[in-house]
Formats: sequence, structure tokens, C-alpha cells
Amino acid sequence: MPDKVKFTIDGQECLADQGVTIYEAAKANGVYIPVLCHYEGLKAVGSCRICSVMVNGRWMASCTQPLSEGMVIENDAPLVNEYRQAIIEMLLAEGNHFCPTCEKSGNCELQALAYRYGIMVPRFPYQFPRRKIEAFPGFLLEHNRCIQCQRCVRAIQTEDGRKIFAMKDRSKDIRINIDRKLAAKLSEDQIQKAMDICPVGAILKKGVGFIRPIGQRKYDRQPIGSEIEGEK
Repeated sequence: MPDKVKFTIDGQECLADQGVTIYEAAKANGVYIPVLCHYEGLKAVGSCRICSVMVNGRWMASCTQPLSEGMVIENDAPLVNEYRQAIIEMLLAEGNHFCPTCEKSGNCELQALAYRYGIMVPRFPYQFPRRKIEAFPGFLLEHNRCIQCQRCVRAIQTEDGRKIFAMKDRSKDIRINIDRKLAAKLSEDQIQKAMDICPVGAILKKGVGFIRPIGQRKYDRQPIGSEIEGEK
């Protein structure tokens, strides 16, 4: 048996395997920490910061920070929740997210987090950026909805390890760029995987549309995080 590490999260004393991250330790103990850029099986990059927690009074990204003995973690705390609300609101204000007409509505992690944290209208002014929709064989890339989580960059590759998706430019101009020659060779399964991995509706498989009716989609049936909290 691997060595166990003792830690406290929101006043609850817990144990977890040595070598795991704070996020993994919390999940193993039935404690939900929200993530957007993180995805099971992909290398964590800590880019969205929605998973940030307070550890012994300091901010840390839980998806990248290794757990250590005696950590005192604040996760479901007013300051932490306010921080997360601000991130979600900035993501909503910075892009063009029109949920009623989005194919991913009901399956969108950003939308589900907005519901979880009670966000109706962002406190920040909408930016209404002018972004385009790009068409590729088999799928569309909707830049208006992209939150630059980089899941597609890390997950979708050719058999020889070449990346189809990459980040281009910096700061407010940063966006997903696609190698058109490699994208033309993507299989239907790879396109479906890219669409499923995207937390929002930025990657859309052609010819699919609203595959599940409203009310039957993932977060229509249960709130985000409930599958973890249900393990308690």
C-alpha cells in the first residue's frame, strides 16, 4: 500500500495517496473542486485557475499542486467562491456565449459552472469580440466560444505525436490555430473526441447538431460536480 498523506479540506480531515495533486486528493475524498482546463488523462497545465484553492493562506492551482502532509485547504469558502465567480464571469464577458442557440447547451461545463455559482449577469462589461467561425473537413471551430483551455491541444494528435491544434498569438489575441493538412486526416472518432473534450461549444462535429433533446443533456439531468459529491 502506498503511503498516505493527512490533510484538511474545509475543516474535514482526510487521507490520500502520496504523490497525488490536491485536486485528485479532494476528488478521492468526495470533495468537488471545479476545473475547466483540466481533463482526466491529460497533463495538467493550470491555465484556467478555476480550481484554485487557499492552502495555508496562499493561492494554489489544485490541479498542478502536489499534496503534502498537513495541508490546510480552503475550497468551499466565501473568498474562494468569489474568486471562481469572477473567473467565470470574465470568461462569459470576454467571449460571445449565446447559450440558447449553442449545440453544447446542457453539456457545457462553463454554463454548468455559471449555474452552480449562481451567475445570471456578469459584473464585467461584455466585450463582444469580432471572431470568426472556421470550417474544416468534418468539423467547425467556433472561436466565439473558445476559452483557450488547451484541452484539444493536449488531447488530439496524430499517430506519430504531431499536434493538430496549437495556440497562436498572445494576450487578448490568443486563439486556437489548426494545421489544415493534419486536420483533413482526422477520423470521425478523433473529431468526436475533440468535440467531447472541449468544455464549451467551440469544436462542433458536422452533421450532428442537437444530438440530445433539451432536458436530456448531461447537466440538464444533474448539476456539475454531483457525481463526485455523491461519493461521500
